[in-house]
Amino acid sequence: MAAGYLEILRAKHAARLLTGTLVGRLPNATAAIAIVLFVRAEGGTYSLAGALAAVYGVANAVGQPLLGRLVDLHGQPRVQLPAALASALAMALFAVVGTDPLALAYAAVAAAGLFTPPLEGGLRALWPSVLRRQDQIHTAYAMDAVAQEVMFTVGPLLVTLCTALWSPQVALLALNALGVLGALSVVVAAPSRAWRSDPREAHWLGALRSPGLLAMLGSFLFVGIALGSISVASLAYADDHGGAAVYGWLMAAVGLGALVGGVVYGARRWAGTPERRLRVLVALLAVCYLPLLLMPGAVAMVGLAALAGVFLAPALACAFVLVDRHAPRGTVTEAFSWLVTMFTVGSSVGTGLAGPVVEAGGALWGFVVPGAAGAVALLVLLATGRVLAAPAVSGVVAASSENDPNRAVEPRFSSGDRA
Repeated sequence: MAAGYLEILRAKHAARLLTGTLVGRLPNATAAIAIVLFVRAEGGTYSLAGALAAVYGVANAVGQPLLGRLVDLHGQPRVQLPAALASALAMALFAVVGTDPLALAYAAVAAAGLFTPPLEGGLRALWPSVLRRQDQIHTAYAMDAVAQEVMFTVGPLLVTLCTALWSPQVALLALNALGVLGALSVVVAAPSRAWRSDPREAHWLGALRSPGLLAMLGSFLFVGIALGSISVASLAYADDHGGAAVYGWLMAAVGLGALVGGVVYGARRWAGTPERRLRVLVALLAVCYLPLLLMPGAVAMVGLAALAGVFLAPALACAFVLVDRHAPRGTVTEAFSWLVTMFTVGSSVGTGLAGPVVEAGGALWGFVVPGAAGAVALLVLLATGRVLAAPAVSGVVAASSENDPNRAVEPRFSSGDRA
């Protein structure tokens, strides 16, 4: 099973790019918990902590596709590293000044979120220049999705460790410094320096002029809603079944399930088109949310939470392939960034939606939300089947090569820039 992953990691630059991207994204993965802990240590209320974390999240959702478009236009080093520095400096200002004056605190976290570099989309744009076979690129997408689950599990633990050893202020400063180092490691690598986007048609909508991309964004908005609502419903369940410890296990189980699912998915080749495969994966994702309604004892519920996460990473990995196929020429980084943004927005909407539902009907009705959202995500894919079946063949992974796993993929280098 691990042979495919090891083959990718042995490719020149692959391990460095993956590691640098994950380290570079640590500030984003840890921002919410780091901001909350810091504000509370400064004597701020939970409401203030939540509001500042929300401002960061909204600014990040706005900034990712905008910066992704700039990467497509001007290359990775000229955008990723300055953005990482600007984001880190803004968060450092917040860590030094604190919550007084409040307006400056809001401005600092907004700037930190807005300038978070689109390293995630950038890495996916780089894979075809590092790997030479289509099946390797598909496996790399799956490995990328798995690595994200590890990062979002390890990141909060690092914040907690830094806070315990030093302080929340040190955690903010240290993690953002690590983020800059990660971004630097990526942009000085030869594939990043040499990468150039395909020539693009000037259009104010950019990647959003692709109907296929819009269909996937609509579907993954609801996948995000499902994931965000699970976190709230699980908290309500844990309040009656053991408290914070049970909640921690439930959230860890969702991540573990996604990690295992992603590893298995990426370890083999899959027949058929990615459009059909995505519909099957999202259908399985929706079905696996339903057993949560049983709300058994804590141990069994942890198992059901793991089951609920199993098809998340495979669905994301398959979506990455489709985003690349449907992105208009010259917009691949922006297109990947839009998927990240829509998933993040959906998660925030799900969290906000599940709160009132839980208050009105308890944890049981809270778990109805992810099941319903998963069903809607599937319906969007079914309703837009014809659109998804006609991809723009300007992506890296061309539609005509889907069933030829050994076909070489043309890397995205400008003439004369091959590493």
